[in-house]
Amino acid sequence: MGFQKDTDSLDEELIKLVKEKDPTNVKELIELIQLERPTFSNQQIRERILKLENQEKITLKKPSTSPSPIFSKYLTSSDARWYWITILLAVITTIAVFVIQENSPPLMYVRNILGAVFVLFLPGYSFIKALFPKKELDNIERIALSIGMSLALVPITGLVLNYTPLGIRVTPITLSLLALTAIFATIAIIREQQSKQ
Repeated sequence: MGFQKDTDSLDEELIKLVKEKDPTNVKELIELIQLERPTFSNQQIRERILKLENQEKITLKKPSTSPSPIFSKYLTSSDARWYWITILLAVITTIAVFVIQENSPPLMYVRNILGAVFVLFLPGYSFIKALFPKKELDNIERIALSIGMSLALVPITGLVLNYTPLGIRVTPITLSLLALTAIFATIAIIREQQSKQ
């Protein structure tokens, strides 16, 4: 009977805190309630919050999925350097493919090296970075997975292009890989910034 009375008073305290303090998430609400009621564990408080949300007695704001002003600051930080290097390499390679001719000896080597990195590494790297935004992988694992994933993504892109009117030609493949790399890199940077909040 005493435990039921304690949980009922905890529920009342939670409802009161949500109305007065307007916490933005469960973690913040738990911190607020533990100042008032340190005898309850995090798990007990979480269960009560979930129960109250299911009964629609309290409603916590859902985090917005749109990039926040903090995101623009994150883009200019040193943590986002990989993103800008990836995008820059992809754009430079695309320009090199269209500007440098295949039979111009000194520059064609630069075009070939950039093209190899563009095809064999960048799409997979941005995809793996989107899958694992945190530091779950060390650099060797990330490089190996990036090459492997590029070797899987590029043929799939070619296969899809084969069934379109564009066909498998240099221009559609280059632009498709640029788009693929940019999309995955953008998803990755958004997920990485969200995981650091």
